[in-house]
Amino acid sequence: METTWKLQDAKAEFGKIVEDALKTGPQYVTRRGRKAVVVVSAEEYEELVSKKPSFKEFLLGCPKMGNDFEFERQKDFPRHIEF
Repeated sequence: METTWKLQDAKAEFGKIVEDALKTGPQYVTRRGRKAVVVVSAEEYEELVSKKPSFKEFLLGCPKMGNDFEFERQKDFPRHIEF
């Protein structure tokens, strides 16, 4: 169930919003009739931001090259550096 608070009410009832976020889930706060922010528990926030794949999972999830892919090296020579 989505709980929505007007900004003015949220300011007056902030303690209740925090308790509700801990007990029942995200609490939405609106400003001028539009959703502005969401109050969530620290545990839920950490879960949301920690769902990043490992480097290995990231690489394995990349699109695969087809068999017709041809790799060609550049034929440039290294630049000359004077000492």
